Amino acid sequence: MPGKLDICSHCGGPPLSRRGLLQISVALASVPFLRPIPGFAATPAADALEVTEIAPGVFVHQGRYEMQSPENRGNMANAGFIVGNDAVAVIDTLGSEEVGEQLRNAVRAVTDKPIRYVINTHMHPDHVFGNAAFKQDNPEFVANRKLERGLRARAERYLMINKKMLGPEAFKGIEIVLPTVAVDDKLTLDLGGRSLLLETQPTAHTDNDLIITDSATNTMFLGDILFSGHVPTLDGSIEGWLAVIDNLKQRKVARVVPGHGPHAMELPQAFDPEEHYLATIATDVRKMIKDGKTIEDATKTAGFEARDSWKLFDDYHVRNVTAAFAELEWE
Repeated sequence: MPGKLDICSHCGGPPLSRRGLLQISVALASVPFLRPIPGFAATPAADALEVTEIAPGVFVHQGRYEMQSPENRGNMANAGFIVGNDAVAVIDTLGSEEVGEQLRNAVRAVTDKPIRYVINTHMHPDHVFGNAAFKQDNPEFVANRKLERGLRARAERYLMINKKMLGPEAFKGIEIVLPTVAVDDKLTLDLGGRSLLLETQPTAHTDNDLIITDSATNTMFLGDILFSGHVPTLDGSIEGWLAVIDNLKQRKVARVVPGHGPHAMELPQAFDPEEHYLATIATDVRKMIKDGKTIEDATKTAGFEARDSWKLFDDYHVRNVTAAFAELEWE
């Protein structure tokens, strides 16, 4: 299929009425640091992921705070979909074809409108490896213009690592599905009665981050520019990420959806823990560089005061410090 690279080894109130399949959910449980915004949960159909309607027509599935494994089948990130009068847009597709299909089933439990767009917020496997499940809908796959290059360059490594971590059964059906629509700066997508504004971002979490804002509800999907609970992971620029956070904290939106964390949060406070974590690493690393310390020294001490504040800290923190040191030593 043109544009695709196949690399296969293989709040209270009465019940909602959307297709008779939604019911009132209890308010979302608190997560570390910040109070999530309450919402409504869709009763999952058979073999469908549980999703919460955080605003009219805006649904979010909350992933687990885990590394990918045969047990979670790659369900470790947030994903969602937005329903317009004419069509649906899916935002991220999780980490395997299997959970991508379960996300698709969740869409079909809500609406039979065509899935016109699948939007990826960035290139990481836990957000794009479910794309294959949506090929049957023949949507446009939409992403930052830099995503294709980054994903092509990492395809072999991503597939090898994820096959090992997921195991052969959960890995089955995964392939690299590249964008058919590339976003350069901004793009507006029409779903009928609501539009989505897509905006590329300067290098931050990655060099191919994309944010999506729904015009009808003023809801913004931030992808992995925002982590809550799950320790942030740096695959771009620590200085760039801090600058993007500073910019986005000024936005006036009703709610934001993080790439990892609760279904929805509020600005500007949603960014506070992440900003503090990244700024601490940058400060510590700069001091160590000034004092003539090595990257190995930095990985033993820089930012470790935050160890008890984040899930998966031991899995990602040293990698973050290493990337920050490699960037900041050339200032």
